[in-house]
Amino acid sequence: MVTSPKLLEAFRLFDEANSNDPNVEFHEGKTYPKELLYAKRMTDTLNDFLPDASEALQLTARCQHIRRWEIPRESYEMNRVGYLKWRQDLKKYHAQKASEILKQVGYGEELIAKVEFLLLKKQLKKSEETQTLEDVICLVFLKFYFESFAQKHENDKLIDILQKTWRKMSSKGQEAALELPLSMASLELVKKAISA
Repeated sequence: MVTSPKLLEAFRLFDEANSNDPNVEFHEGKTYPKELLYAKRMTDTLNDFLPDASEALQLTARCQHIRRWEIPRESYEMNRVGYLKWRQDLKKYHAQKASEILKQVGYGEELIAKVEFLLLKKQLKKSEETQTLEDVICLVFLKFYFESFAQKHENDKLIDILQKTWRKMSSKGQEAALELPLSMASLELVKKAISA
């Protein structure tokens, strides 16, 4: 991972913003603001998946959920249309918040536009960096969040979600997913989903 003073300062400001998350998560005996922990997991996973990721991609991974709690899912209709609208509004909000910080740090318009492009998930399956970001998002979900998510849902719904997740990933991402330290139950669900 290549670092620069600007990147480290942007990370600090992203983390400072996410430290205000009122939602908390427990991990290894400590309590963390939820989106701060998520951001660090994104960086760690990107570093493992693509150690020579560009500066724009490193920045995007770190701020992908910046201040996410400020647009709660409950403020939209609890159906597919509401969910999709929420997701679209979140992407725009993350891009806006990230751009403000990147300008403050002193990044130029070209890099800021690239981070916005990635945060808006433009050209998935066509842009290599957008695809890498999506792979990392899926890997973080599977490694850190799927187990607890699975406890709240029926197997049919889980298999459907896993199939959708799998379709979003590249073959490299899928290979990495199969090497994750999942429980036997989760691994069985993944195998069932991808063989269906």
